[in-house]
Amino acid sequence: MRVGILTLSDKGSKGEREDISGKLLQELVKETGWEPTLYTILPDEKEKISTLLKEWADKKGLDLILTNGGTGVYPRDVTPEATKEVIEKEIPGIPEYIRYISYPITPMAALTRGVAGIRGNTLIINLPGSPKAIKEIFPKLTKVIKHAVEKIQGDPSECAGKH
Repeated sequence: MRVGILTLSDKGSKGEREDISGKLLQELVKETGWEPTLYTILPDEKEKISTLLKEWADKKGLDLILTNGGTGVYPRDVTPEATKEVIEKEIPGIPEYIRYISYPITPMAALTRGVAGIRGNTLIINLPGSPKAIKEIFPKLTKVIKHAVEKIQGDPSECAGKH
């Protein structure tokens, strides 16, 4: 599976903060046996985010794009809005599952606004920007992601037996 990792951080994009979350996602993606094909850091700017998501889905043909950061309630957090602009089908169950995983750990999970959806043959998922949250969430998402990508790309097999 070819994966793009997009970190959204004003400070990270200026080199003022190390991107621990993006690097962690790259490691976790490799451990899963997937290929972290593209990686970049952008500032929290909706236009730049949506343009890159379209490019990676439409021109680079990635199977999966994982964003991290910009999903909270800070005024510059615009990742969900940028993602909603580019997806063709929303998958509300994925962010619901992410919050479900996080609620027992922190009630602040209620403040994450990430979304997930499909553009063409690409699955796009917004993850929180916290390395701790990524460690807690990503390993529990891998089966869901694998199955979703198979279905998005036309796998006709039944879903019931794939647990």
